[in-house]
Amino acid sequence: MTKIKICGITLPDDAARVGAAGVDYIGLNFWPKSKRYLAVERAPLIAGIVRSSGDAKLVGVFVDADRDEILEIVQAVQLDAIQLHGDEYPEDLAELAKATTLPVWKAIPTGAPKDVANLDQWRTEMILLDTPSAGRGGAGKPFDWALAKEARRAFPQQQIMLAGGLDPQNVATAIAQVAPFGVDVATGVETAPGVKDAAKVAAFVAAVRAA
Repeated sequence: MTKIKICGITLPDDAARVGAAGVDYIGLNFWPKSKRYLAVERAPLIAGIVRSSGDAKLVGVFVDADRDEILEIVQAVQLDAIQLHGDEYPEDLAELAKATTLPVWKAIPTGAPKDVANLDQWRTEMILLDTPSAGRGGAGKPFDWALAKEARRAFPQQQIMLAGGLDPQNVATAIAQVAPFGVDVATGVETAPGVKDAAKVAAFVAAVRAA
């Protein structure tokens, strides 16, 4: 069954609704430049609501953050996984995984075949393929899914999360074409950045489960 990640939760009501929607992962964005930035001091509240509403695992999203900052947030929020969207090196993931004992995911901006040619350099549980954007994800635009399909073919043992412009209308097609381990959505289930639409969330979940 394809896993579902809803990213960019910022509001308590959304945390409760999305947590109860049966998704597998919920992303909390700790990059200050993100339109869906969650201040560290508010994160424990959001995390607590998610955990009281369902079984979703909490994934912290970081962009070129200092390791000590990541460790502090991991402890404060009790994250289940770390997702890196910056210009990290493979050894950075290994060091962070060792320091936190958590899964460390790597997001790869995917716009050309060269972007997915060397995915095996990343010793990680999850590779997230996303549309290149100045905002490091969350642009609401899909990339060429043929690139993701090729990545699945070339690296069959690697778990791949597909992101970038997914919504309730196209996610079933994306799953049929790519067969990813999971799908990640933010813009496609929102009324505004960081504000989730309950009907769109429900429709997205239903479309994935039916795919």
